[in-house]
Amino acid sequence: MAENGLLPIKQSQPADVFVCGFPRSGHTWFQSLLAGAVFGVDPGFAHDSIIQDLVPDVHYKRFYKRYGTTAYFKSHDLPDNRYRRVVYLLRDGRDAMVSYRHFLSALQGQVDFSKLVRGIGVSPCQWHEHVEAWQANPHGAEMITIKYEDLHAAPLAELRRFCTFARIEREDGHLERVIARSAFAVARKKEQEQGWDNLAWPRDRAFIRRGQVGSYRDEMPADVLAAFMERAGPTLAKCGYPSS
Repeated sequence: MAENGLLPIKQSQPADVFVCGFPRSGHTWFQSLLAGAVFGVDPGFAHDSIIQDLVPDVHYKRFYKRYGTTAYFKSHDLPDNRYRRVVYLLRDGRDAMVSYRHFLSALQGQVDFSKLVRGIGVSPCQWHEHVEAWQANPHGAEMITIKYEDLHAAPLAELRRFCTFARIEREDGHLERVIARSAFAVARKKEQEQGWDNLAWPRDRAFIRRGQVGSYRDEMPADVLAAFMERAGPTLAKCGYPSS
């Protein structure tokens, strides 16, 4: 479909940037930040279809359009030799799993949390396996890691790091406006008013649900937390996350 300006989603170039990470690690938020920082759209106004057009999800889109020398993609894939430049989004696995359970439950009905943290029904793999695989970086990708928690605490500094990595120059004022227009309250209101490009998502369930750091403390039962820590505790510690 190249004659229509569309390319297969798997057809990328070495200079392209892939925003990768375990599901529910802040990808939707970062898609909005990226669309605003790189392409200049207003994330608080632009419909999700526009965001998905500019920063396509490799798991959702079959085709995409290039708007410059560098294209940007969202992915939950494990390391892939096609991914030469990677922004890895890292979130505390306990928070990611809480959010992931809500996500799956909205689509599939109530999900057994105990089974989920043991790797049953998780795609593409368990949280710690995903993180360890990308930290190993077996294909030698040019890569930076952006923590979800740092993006909350210092969004301008982290978005500036992204711009440096992506080799684009943007004024702080522009980035600050993008950050403000991508804020949780703005995104939540936009979801309620516009919905999503993906019509399979149930309109009565919030996709942008809570977005807090440390939400696992009041949402993850003790036995589920213990099972998760048994598997992922070493990786959490390696990434600098507290054990409690």
